[in-house]
Order: sequence, then structure tokens, then C-alpha cells
Amino acid sequence: MSLELEQWQRETAAVLLCDGDDDFAVHRNNVRGGLAETLAATFPVTRRIVGAKVFAGLADAFVRSAPPRAPQLSAYGAGFADFIAGHEIGRPLPYLSDVARLENARAESYFAADAAALTPARMAALSPEDMAAAVLALHPATRLVQSRFPIHRIWEVNQRDDVPAVDMGVAETVLVTRPGMAMVMRKLSAADTALVQTAGRSLGEAADAAMAVDAGFDLQGALAAHFTSATFRD
Repeated sequence: MSLELEQWQRETAAVLLCDGDDDFAVHRNNVRGGLAETLAATFPVTRRIVGAKVFAGLADAFVRSAPPRAPQLSAYGAGFADFIAGHEIGRPLPYLSDVARLENARAESYFAADAAALTPARMAALSPEDMAAAVLALHPATRLVQSRFPIHRIWEVNQRDDVPAVDMGVAETVLVTRPGMAMVMRKLSAADTALVQTAGRSLGEAADAAMAVDAGFDLQGALAAHFTSATFRD
């Protein structure tokens, strides 16, 4: 860590933790307010579920307990889901922290580094032997969020004015990617999840891991979907 970044972190923490009625009051409130607005923009569904007033209290408590570690506001909020999980609000709303994880994954994906995506043409150019040995690497914008709750469905229905009932007994794994500048978020089967989790190993090993979960797994169909969503980098 650079000395400049350490100094910035110390100064920011001092401003956020200063509650006295002094010359820093206006600056402190502006900083806190800016960070709270960043959280509201990053976690709109989380905010909608608990309501604006409760969310404001959560955001203020988080800002006080977790000063930003970098000057980029886009990077702030990575620990908000864990904060919610340890907060008393997590007891009546046990799914809330996973919804926040999904929203943070969307933010991370959006601001992740760019890289060329793996394409069907690139794979088709390989011999069968080389294809089986090819190592799949996740695109920098790829995120995988697993939950025992239907977090994709919860996020989806909260894009509407009228929110229907949701079966909370459904576990979901959600893939978040960003082909180009368009965000993509889709549910994955258990076998497809195993395929993605095996990234960093050969395609043959990844296929075996998926088939171990579901012998009828459609590898070609899954890869086609991953090509479209830019799950893997070239």
C-alpha cells in the first residue's frame, strides 16, 4: 500500500468518526452523505425491501464502521452484505444479505476491467485434444453468487411496481457478467455452476465436474450461453 493511500485512509476515517461540533462538521456530513448516496445507488433493491428510512440508518451505521479503503466511490460497499448479515435486521430478513451480495456483484461487474471474451470461433479453431486441454479463465467482470434463497427472483420482482409473492424455499445461483457494457444476470443450474467454479482448470476437467452433478448436462448448450454472456476471457 502506498503512503499516499494510507494517509488518505487515515484522514477519511478521522473525518467520518469525528462527531464534535467543530469546523469539520460540514465536511464530515458531506462525506457521510456522499457515501450513503453511493450505497443507495448500489443497493436499490435492498433499500426498497427495508424502506428508505431503515436503509438510511443501515447506511449511516455502515459508513461509521467501515470507512472507504480507496478514493473510488464505485468500490465502496463491498462489505455491506456482511454488515447486514451481522445486523439485527438479518434475523427477520435472512435473505437480505444475499440480495445485497447480488447487487454488489452487479456493481463490481460493471466497473471491472475490460478483456477480450472467449468466442465460439476461438474454440472451434482448436483440435479436439487441444480443446479438452484448454483452460477456462473467468472474465474479469464475471461474478457468481450462490444463495439458499431465490435472490434472482427477488431482484427481478423488485423491478416492478407490484411485487408478487416469492417462494423463499427455492435456492438460486446467479451468474453476473458484462459483455461489452451491457449487464447480464442469469440463473445457473447446479451442473453449470460446477462448470463455472472449475474455471482455471481444463475444459475436460470442467466438463467432468458438471457431468458428475448431472449426467445429462448439455455442455454445448451451456458453453453457447457462456459465449453469449462473456463468462470466460479469451
